[in-house]
Amino acid sequence: MASQEVLQAFVQAATQGSFSAAARKLGRSQSTISAAVASLEIDLNLTLFDRSSRKPSLTPAGHVMLQRAEEILAATSRLEMTARQLSQGVEPKLTVAISDTYQSDRFEAALSAFEQRYPDLELECLIAECDDLVALVQSGRAHVAFAEKQDSYPPDLVSSTVEERTEIALFVSREHPLAALGHIDQDLLQLHRELRLATIVNPYESRAKGRVWSAPSYLMLLEMAQGGFGWAPLPRWLVGRFGAGTLVELDVRGWPKPVFVDALWSRLHPPGPAGSWLLSKMLE
Repeated sequence: MASQEVLQAFVQAATQGSFSAAARKLGRSQSTISAAVASLEIDLNLTLFDRSSRKPSLTPAGHVMLQRAEEILAATSRLEMTARQLSQGVEPKLTVAISDTYQSDRFEAALSAFEQRYPDLELECLIAECDDLVALVQSGRAHVAFAEKQDSYPPDLVSSTVEERTEIALFVSREHPLAALGHIDQDLLQLHRELRLATIVNPYESRAKGRVWSAPSYLMLLEMAQGGFGWAPLPRWLVGRFGAGTLVELDVRGWPKPVFVDALWSRLHPPGPAGSWLLSKMLE
């Protein structure tokens, strides 16, 4: 197999247009570049350059091999970069858990920058809420979480509030009896089924009175509300993206409510360099 130096000599000779230009680009002598290309042609049993004119040009086979050589050099570069990152302690996989309350242009921009900085690092995104998010971080299953802000957290977690916030309002399907009413009080709400968020690790905390259906995600509650099964507190952005035209926002005192979002990570299982970098981008 041709060495990386030989492939670089071939690629530069092809893209620079001459062996002398390639030599200047690589800081080598012209004879070194010529010898490297000749050696590659012998190894491949192919003529890569037409040397019949003053300025060598790629043969049809040379054009094909140029593309393959560039692919090999790019793959080698990624391999070396990944090895450097791993040797520096960069985690081979980063797991981020996110609440459906959090919809952020900043997060999307941070992911784009993250992909450029760590192109070969595996990224896993989980969707969970409240206590489920806390449990994911505490157990080490998730390195970083973005959760609906809580009054307090376990002492082994670190939290920092992100800049963005969202809103949660009450919604029903257009066919639901409440959809046709104006201002609605709590007593009237209690006459109809509540579609309530209930986490997996703590499903019965603060259980509401009356008829209740529950689910561990806002998206599942949205689908229940679309089916006309009751009223549900839902993030406005989620309804706008997945329930527009099918749900009606209720006029209830105290709603909509602002929701602040905290970034969470563990003192016992702190994120590595990649996770720390993503956190810094989200909190800057």
